[in-house]
Amino acid sequence: MKPELPPCDITPMPYTGPTAEEVLAMRKAHVSPAIFHYYKKPLMIVEGKGQWLFDETGRRYLDGFGGIVTVSVGHCHPKVVAAAHAQNETIAHTTTIYLNPVIAEYAKELAAKMPGDLKVCYFVNSGSEANDLAMLMARAYTGHYDVVALRNAYHGGSPGTMALTSHHTWKFNVPHSFGVQHAIAPDPYRGPYGKDDPEAGKKYAADVQNLIQFGSSGNVAAFFAESIQGVGGAVEFPPGYLQEAYGHVRAAGGLCVADEVQAGFGRTGTHYWGFETQGVIPDIVTMAKGIGNGCPLAAVVTTPEIAQALATRIHFNTFGGNPVSCAQGRAVLQVIDEEGLQANSLKIGNQLIEGFNKLAEKHTIIGEVRGRGLMLGVELVKDRTTKEPASAECMAVFEKCRELGLLIGKGGLWGNTLRIKPPMCWTEADAKFMLEVVDTALTGL
Repeated sequence: MKPELPPCDITPMPYTGPTAEEVLAMRKAHVSPAIFHYYKKPLMIVEGKGQWLFDETGRRYLDGFGGIVTVSVGHCHPKVVAAAHAQNETIAHTTTIYLNPVIAEYAKELAAKMPGDLKVCYFVNSGSEANDLAMLMARAYTGHYDVVALRNAYHGGSPGTMALTSHHTWKFNVPHSFGVQHAIAPDPYRGPYGKDDPEAGKKYAADVQNLIQFGSSGNVAAFFAESIQGVGGAVEFPPGYLQEAYGHVRAAGGLCVADEVQAGFGRTGTHYWGFETQGVIPDIVTMAKGIGNGCPLAAVVTTPEIAQALATRIHFNTFGGNPVSCAQGRAVLQVIDEEGLQANSLKIGNQLIEGFNKLAEKHTIIGEVRGRGLMLGVELVKDRTTKEPASAECMAVFEKCRELGLLIGKGGLWGNTLRIKPPMCWTEADAKFMLEVVDTALTGL
């Protein structure tokens, strides 16, 4: 029996624009060919409310990917929309050369969510830009140049962050990666040290120390790590890894940078920030995506002492701290707290983890279920012993889910991991539907 979408009382607005075919033709003619689309037959989305998306025909889909982990509190959340509308009617752009209350109030409220002395915010427009700025800040503050990142990492696609990223599929064949080296990915599923090794975190972190000793001058500027690797397939590090790695980096004079672009703002459920799951406090935190529920907003948060390094030269961002974006960011913080979305992420995430593990008992193609909260990955393999990636099968499941009304992501170097990262307003009925759809898709293989 075909799974049925949970009921919804939203009626989409009539769509009167160009057809999907016309839009695709215009894109092909006038938009960079580097812009790719999901699905064999491109899907056109024209409206979204909460966890629901609608195409031009009015067909409804359950959003299980949140615009690539960007829609945190739900599409077109009324409080976020109202905040942006009110600010647009007041003043939409000033730049930081003038005082405006919104950026100051927002910075204060965002800093209040941070542990330790992480109290100074610098607003930018994207995660790539935030990581670029964090790298500059670390080098300016420490006086060192070398940076350590992780294999299987994704930190952006700009020339600077492409160096931090460690997937050949995202790296152009141009001179890059000057001063950046990559330690082994602390992946308990595919790496040499598994979940059954209580010393796995320490052993993986030893490679960071080894890289510093043999691949640098002995001093480094920074160590970058996503709290849970996102594009790499929702890889969660073994316990103690970041504590050990941070110790090695700080001993070499470096700063520790936590990339919270995907894992932040309560998405892990157990903690507000992903790095808190490892019991550490970074020196710099970068954040984007869910920070603004879809608007172009990102931030770098650090200590007053480290922030001072940027004041030694002129550094300016035209749209960073834009009043409309900051108004949306403030509203997102409020909605997460008011609607208990962190707790909901834990509740629904646990339901999904339990459900996917039950599916793994039925479908041997599931190699591992991992992650926490609403940042999950389901890796598909042809054989559980060899762990050969089931890339084609993953694509088939991905397409079948769309056919049945569920939109999800896929990731990992081989494109064999289902990425489950929906808006944090999901319900138990939504999770149940997802499990039924994935079960149907896997059975169809």
